[in-house]
Amino acid sequence: MAKQTKNQKAIFEKIEKNKKYALTEAIELLKEVDYAKFDGSVEVAYRLGIDTKKNDQQIRGAMVLPNGTGKDQTVLVFAKGEKAQEAKDAGADYVGDDEFIQKIQGGWFDFDVIVATPDMMGQIGRLGRVLGPKGLMPNPKTGTVTQDVTKAVQDIKAGQVAYRADSAGNLHLPVGKVSFTTDALAENVKAVQEMVLRVKPASSKGTYIKNLVITSTMGPGIQIDVSSI
Repeated sequence: MAKQTKNQKAIFEKIEKNKKYALTEAIELLKEVDYAKFDGSVEVAYRLGIDTKKNDQQIRGAMVLPNGTGKDQTVLVFAKGEKAQEAKDAGADYVGDDEFIQKIQGGWFDFDVIVATPDMMGQIGRLGRVLGPKGLMPNPKTGTVTQDVTKAVQDIKAGQVAYRADSAGNLHLPVGKVSFTTDALAENVKAVQEMVLRVKPASSKGTYIKNLVITSTMGPGIQIDVSSI
C-alpha cells in the first residue's frame, strides 16, 4: 500500500475508528475526506450474514437508483427484426447480432451492458468465456435477457445497477458520484437498503446486515449505522 501523505493522513484522522455514523453524517464526511482531483464514484459495501453456498441464499438482481449513478451506460443489444428496432428507438448505443458477436470475439468491448432477447442466447453462449469473467453475460435475473428490450434499455439508461453477493456474502453497489448532493446520495442509499431488506433469504439465520460501509474512489471507508437509514 502506498505511503499516505501528511494531507491524506490528516483527512483519514477525521474518521473515528469503529464509529458507525448516521447516513447523512457519513455522506457529508465522505465528501469532506475525498481527496481526488476528479469526480469520484461513491459505493456502498454490505457484509451480509448469508451462506452463498446454499442456492436459496444467493442474492442477485438489478435495480434502478432514484437519482442514477452519474455515469452514462453504453448499451449493446442483441436482437433481430422488430425487437432490434425497438432497442434502437429506446436509445440503445449498438444493436445487432452476428456482426457484434464477431467484434467481441476480436476483442471489442466498447460497451458497459449487454441486453439480449431470449432467442439470441444460443448464439451469445459461445461468448461465455470472454463475457463471463468480465461480468457482462446477459442474465434473466438482472433483466438483461428479456423480450421487453425497451424497458431494459430505458432502465439501464436511467441508472440501473446490477448486484450480486460474492462467495463471502459481500455486496457492492455504486450509488452515485461525490458531486451528487447529500440528499441525492442518501436517497440512492435508502433505495439500496430497501432492496437489500426485500431480498433477504428466508433461510438466513442470525444477523442479516453485519456491516455497511460507504466509500468514494479515493476516500477511506466510513461505517454507516444501519438503523439511521
